[in-house]
Amino acid sequence: MKIDVVTLFPKMFESPFAEGMVKRAVDKKIAEINCHDMRQWAWNSYGAVDDRPYGGGVGMVIRVDVVAKALKEIQNPSKSPFDKGDLKKRKVILMSARGEKFDQKKAEEWSKLDNLMFICGRYEGVDQRVADFLVDEEVSMGDFVLTGGELPAMAMIDAVVRLLPGVLGKDESSKEESFSEKMVDGKKMRAIEHPQYTRPAVWEGHGVPEELVSGDPKKIGEWKMKN
Repeated sequence: MKIDVVTLFPKMFESPFAEGMVKRAVDKKIAEINCHDMRQWAWNSYGAVDDRPYGGGVGMVIRVDVVAKALKEIQNPSKSPFDKGDLKKRKVILMSARGEKFDQKKAEEWSKLDNLMFICGRYEGVDQRVADFLVDEEVSMGDFVLTGGELPAMAMIDAVVRLLPGVLGKDESSKEESFSEKMVDGKKMRAIEHPQYTRPAVWEGHGVPEELVSGDPKKIGEWKMKN
């Protein structure tokens, strides 16, 4: 999977992706992550990407022409970003507090794509025409406001990359975890994973549930499903 991030602060992504699962995925060439400095598509010689909002107001807004140039150059220099017919296995995502909330289901959907591109806003956000005409989805991490879209993009990238085949030590690990889809009493549902325990069996008087140390697969399975 190829992942592109358009941001004013590309260096923010260096440390989080320098270790752990994401680095493993990059090293194994399962994922490719490119962080692009938005200022290379600035609209003036001073490196500006924003401008004053029409109608007045506090703060500055990232310009639509800046984002359009970035998309066109990163996706394919010879094609327009408006051509959705070429983007069947690709999605352009705008980080937005107004967007649909990100969840495990969306991470699973995105993990089946070939290319993801994240647009990280700053200041008072981006021109509405970016959301209306240039991206496929507006997505949010939740009902709170951050200084920019970089941290949510990092979290979403981590959630998606770990689901790519070959990233986790055992691919089954991603199927038996919180929020993954499971069959419960004949119905598909998403639930929190059961609690986990390890040694010591007793710690300061607190023991492990009897079912888990019983050695009885049926009891263990029933306990896991119940919890």
